[in-house]
Amino acid sequence: MKRIHRSAAVLAALALALPLPIAAAGTAFAAPPSAVTASAPAPSSVQLELPRPTGPYAIGRDTLHLVDTSRRDPWVPSAGARELMVSMYYPAHAGSGGATAQYMTTEEARLLLEKQKLGKTFPPELLSGTHTNARTAARPLAGRHPLVVLSPGFSLNRATLTLLAEDLSSRGYVVAVVDHAYESFGTAFPGGRTLTCVACDTVKNAPTQEDSRKLLAKVADGRATDISFVIDQLTGRHGAHDAAPARRFSRLIDARRIGAAGHSIGGNAAATAMAGDRRIRAGVNMDGTFFSAPALGGRPFLMLGTKAGHSPDSEDTSWPKYWQSLDGWKRWLTVADAGHFTFIDLPVLGAQLGVSDPSAPLSGKRSGEITRDYVGAFFDQQLRGIHQPLLDGPSAANPEVTFQSP
Repeated sequence: MKRIHRSAAVLAALALALPLPIAAAGTAFAAPPSAVTASAPAPSSVQLELPRPTGPYAIGRDTLHLVDTSRRDPWVPSAGARELMVSMYYPAHAGSGGATAQYMTTEEARLLLEKQKLGKTFPPELLSGTHTNARTAARPLAGRHPLVVLSPGFSLNRATLTLLAEDLSSRGYVVAVVDHAYESFGTAFPGGRTLTCVACDTVKNAPTQEDSRKLLAKVADGRATDISFVIDQLTGRHGAHDAAPARRFSRLIDARRIGAAGHSIGGNAAATAMAGDRRIRAGVNMDGTFFSAPALGGRPFLMLGTKAGHSPDSEDTSWPKYWQSLDGWKRWLTVADAGHFTFIDLPVLGAQLGVSDPSAPLSGKRSGEITRDYVGAFFDQQLRGIHQPLLDGPSAANPEVTFQSP
């Protein structure tokens, strides 16, 4: 049995997404020392792959580089304007398009694995070569579709939300998954640049826990502005005169049906973006602490988290406080045996390598299914008006999921 080790101090912060030195960074392979075990075949013999989406449509993917010239980067002001990388997923005609879209670049994968102390265990090509279901340059399906904007966890590349993005797109959504400059371990930008997580170092080096909380609130607030900017660019509204690459998606988007969701700090950003942007009709926080908790004015919100970290009596008190402030349709769901990364791709991929974490024994397969099904049902009900019995109460098919009602 081969064991994978890493830092317990950082992991404690990650597991609960609490305001400790670095929140919401890491991988599904992460766990306290001597807890994660691997019994997989040699990595060279494995082809990682994402599960087939559940919807009826084929999927296209494009990549956009967006620059907000009205703002300087909050972490590296000398870099100039705020930059974003956006993966655009959309329903497409079956059989159209070119190659299968790349999961992430090899350099992005190398930096992610290196920061998790896994660079000597798993070659970056193994992760970057993960088989996806979207195709580049696919022909978009006609019509106007709901838009969902996704923001990843702090330090994590946007690729870690690919499973959810592909599944939503296969069900008829246009999905924009955003990488925020200097907030991931590694994100490729034009010009051969791969930007690293300056924001992580800033938060880690904060002199006090209160300073750390303030910086994480700054992350959420900045990402909320990013989300609204992406919506501006994709819909061609609010003076988005420089958005030619993005504007081609405006004919695919129904601007009356827009949602936002995110993992960890990205979930807080989704709520903050909703509070400041009435165009966003519905939002989801997947296991993220609320470092700020603005009111949503009656709009629907889903809180989906781990039973250990985000039950009403758990250490993260931000969820009970935020729950009380929600005055519209709302659900607070917790998942038994889940970890902080249950709601992203990495448990699904880790399971294919035989990696397990006794502290979060929910299988990779169930992790992907629960996230896909509940987030998809939420947006189908709130943006499409299709009643979803899955959201009415506990389901025998999903015994891991508890409906909290404090």
